[in-house]
Amino acid sequence: MSGPVSARIGFRSTTSVTMVEENLPIHTFTEIPSPEIFSSQIEPKNIPAVFKGCIKHWKAFSKWNPSDGGLIYLQERVGSVVVEAMRSRSAPVFYGDIRGHERVPLQFSTFIEYCLCLLENRDGRRDAFLESQKHSLAVSDTDQALLFGEAPQQFYLAQVPILNFENKEHKQLECLGEDIQTPVPLETKSLASVNLWMNNMKSRSSTHYDPHHNLLCIVSGCKEVTLWPPSATPYLYPLPLYGEASNHSSVTLEEPNLSVYPRAACLNGFSQKVVLHAGDALFIPEGWFHQVDSEALTIAVNFWWRSMTISGMLEHMDAYYLRRILKRLIDKEMNKMLHFPSSSMDKTMTCTTSQPNDAYRDHGEQRISTNCGNGSSNDELRSKVMLQDLEPCASQSLNELISLVHDCLNPSKPTGLEYTDNSSAKENDETNKREEDLCSINDDPVTNLILTLHPLTIQSVFLAMASQLLFY
Repeated sequence: MSGPVSARIGFRSTTSVTMVEENLPIHTFTEIPSPEIFSSQIEPKNIPAVFKGCIKHWKAFSKWNPSDGGLIYLQERVGSVVVEAMRSRSAPVFYGDIRGHERVPLQFSTFIEYCLCLLENRDGRRDAFLESQKHSLAVSDTDQALLFGEAPQQFYLAQVPILNFENKEHKQLECLGEDIQTPVPLETKSLASVNLWMNNMKSRSSTHYDPHHNLLCIVSGCKEVTLWPPSATPYLYPLPLYGEASNHSSVTLEEPNLSVYPRAACLNGFSQKVVLHAGDALFIPEGWFHQVDSEALTIAVNFWWRSMTISGMLEHMDAYYLRRILKRLIDKEMNKMLHFPSSSMDKTMTCTTSQPNDAYRDHGEQRISTNCGNGSSNDELRSKVMLQDLEPCASQSLNELISLVHDCLNPSKPTGLEYTDNSSAKENDETNKREEDLCSINDDPVTNLILTLHPLTIQSVFLAMASQLLFY
């Protein structure tokens, strides 16, 4: 695929929305940037951008339009190719784990037949209309059962491959590749995949981020996309890292349970919304959470490619970068706790958002304040991390840690951490043996204690210890 050369020199932009977090506004570009400008001025900022009319030159823009015979065209073009569809009984939300939907094989032509029925149902009485039409649909008995089950269902063709450059065999809709072109800003990119997204009725995606850069192109219909920057991650409570859908938020944004997810009360301060119409494209950088609301019979194509940041990170540097990132996060939290201005020598550590001081505490602690102001006073902070506020398991663990340190400093009571005078060879031998023992996790009392704790419990313990040093 290759894209035409247009609007190569210069472009105008307008700020579409304003965000609480400084310097992260989403911009709308009314002229399509060249590949060079996109790669040097837009992509490196890792901030979403809208490109108006980016794909209006595609054949698909006119040929796929459901209001102008596009569904018949798609049906004839693709035919009975079997695709994987998402079926949900809890429409309009399709969550990222298997509990919210199931994936079922479905002939593309069957899905199009279903869409044609819905297109004719202009008064919104979907169930009554489909009941009268279901026997006239030219679909198999199996697909009839899928489309007209016991409960109202909704189908969504999500991420159906048109092209896949990482898996040449996984491209179910390759025949549609002739109707689309690589958008101009991406002409020099090494793409990972190109996918079709098509919903029959109004739908809403779960809130998630992607590990690739993404250009979402609207062929027909309309989508509203709500976005949150990676820095809003603590407020979105992503699912466990090694779980089924670790890139998805566990918060139901329509009615968040603030007793379980108190930080979610501040999400509106981070979010931005953009509305995409047919022909528009949205650049969604890796790591940006997004939720997509689609109008009925909306068709989109997206392009994924790896960012230069992750592509350029060598594996042997992972441990180093992880330590740097952890230190930056710790320094940022300490700056907020102490209300100290960040050093002018390192602007990257400046806290530019109105984040509550409990951003990284356990969401199970229901006593946390959900104040979204510009920070709390020292008295408020102290009340959150005082020793008496610890959960029983955390308090017991802290007491055990203190006891271990006390025993280490008290030579009259032997422990695994006891300090020994090295004045004789015998004592040296014993010391060497003890040092070897300390290298064993099984013999290290501190390690044994910490390994039994949940990470958030360890965090609470350390915060409580830090608070005593800060306030006394």
